[in-house]
Amino acid sequence: MTMRDIVLWPDTRLTELCARIAAITPEIETLATDMLETMYDAPGRGLAGPQVGAMQRIFVMDTEWKEGSPAPMVFINPEIETCSKTQAVQGEGCLSIPGVAVEVSRPAEVTLRWTDLAGKAQRRMFSGFAAACVQHELDHLNGIVTLDHLTEAARASVEADYADTLS
Repeated sequence: MTMRDIVLWPDTRLTELCARIAAITPEIETLATDMLETMYDAPGRGLAGPQVGAMQRIFVMDTEWKEGSPAPMVFINPEIETCSKTQAVQGEGCLSIPGVAVEVSRPAEVTLRWTDLAGKAQRRMFSGFAAACVQHELDHLNGIVTLDHLTEAARASVEADYADTLS
C-alpha cells in the first residue's frame, strides 16, 4: 500500500470527466487499496480517483469508521439509478479543498449501482450522510466540486477565503 498525494483545488484535474474502467486489473486493485489508505490517513470518509490524480471512475468510501468499525467500500463505474424528490442540506467538506465546508442540497436518498473489486455488480440505496457522500464522490468523477453547488456570489466569497489560506 502506498499513500498518494491528494490533488488540491484549483487543479484542473478536479474539473475533468473521468474515464470508465474497462476491467478490474491488479493496477485498479492497487489504486483502490492506496485510495483507502490515503482516505483514512487524511482523515476523510470518501475519496475519488481524480483526487489522487487517477482520472478513472472509481471512488472509495467509509462513512462509519470515525464512529465505529471500519466498513470500507470500493465503487467502480458507479451510476445513480434513482433519487428521492426529498432534498437534504448538509455541510460538506472536501479533502481537495481543505478547511472549506459548504452547505449543499442533494437528494436525501439515492439508489446506486456499481461494480465492486471482485467484478460483481452491486446495487444499494443510500440515505442520510451516506447518500450525500456517494453523491459528493460521484460528482468528482464528473468534474464537479462542492463549490459548483454554490451561487456565483457565495462561490466567489469562499474561493477568496480559500485563496487566502494558500498564501
